[in-house]
Amino acid sequence: MAQFGKASSKRGKPTYAYAIIGVSLVLFLFGIVGWFFLNLRKTGDFAKENIQVHAWLNPNVQKKKIDSLQNYLKSIPYAKDVQYVTREMAIEQWNKDKDSSWKKFLDENPLPESVDFYIKANYVQKDSLDNLSNDLLTRFPGVINDFQFPTETIAQISKFVKTAAYLFLIFAVLLTILVVFSIDNTIRLAMYSNRFLIKTMQMVGATRGFIARPINIRAIINGLIASGVAIVALWLTILLIETFEPKFRVLHDNTSMILLFLVIILLGISITLVSTHRSVIKYLRMKLDDLY
Repeated sequence: MAQFGKASSKRGKPTYAYAIIGVSLVLFLFGIVGWFFLNLRKTGDFAKENIQVHAWLNPNVQKKKIDSLQNYLKSIPYAKDVQYVTREMAIEQWNKDKDSSWKKFLDENPLPESVDFYIKANYVQKDSLDNLSNDLLTRFPGVINDFQFPTETIAQISKFVKTAAYLFLIFAVLLTILVVFSIDNTIRLAMYSNRFLIKTMQMVGATRGFIARPINIRAIINGLIASGVAIVALWLTILLIETFEPKFRVLHDNTSMILLFLVIILLGISITLVSTHRSVIKYLRMKLDDLY
């Protein structure tokens, strides 16, 4: 029996390194897809929050009324970067962005004054902006001549983000299922090499809990190590992408990244632990002849 136990121990020597590498690769793939999903949402929000809204002012409006309008917009929680644009500022920006050929045909500055501002992403919707327009026209009669925002652009961005989000969500669900099965198979293969060791411990009188406890603890440690490796690899990959493509830095969100890392850790530990425990119970229930 001693020789059998010794031989079984050699054959049942843990192969944790291969399991950790396999789990790390799968979690890294999951993290990359998760990062792209987060960037998709941030890209949509970034595009929406860069849509400028113009409140065109009537000629000869008193500065006091313009200040009241500006202060009211600043008090709205979903409006930001409120700016009063004079005719001189407007024509200067026009000349910078386009051209100054209008001077050949017009003697005076044709652009009106305005109060320009941006809206937070969650409120960049046609209904919300229509309500804001009606509210401003009611509160400040005779001050605002027109309220302008690119309706078609807003609709296209919202449609694109919504469609892309659904596609990514479907892909993320499929990938999560793939991750679960891949990690489960990796752990089961690793535990297969330990089947004789598990069975030997049972044969010498060890209880199920005594056998499973250290293996489960080791599974948790392996899950943490695999998650850590995946997170480090993901973080370095993101830094590399942001170095070669600086535009991604604008979308960088530490809160979302921390949330993604926590999901990776939770996924790595939970699947590793469950798969390991299932394998231990499976081999404990099997007969010795069935292990060969």
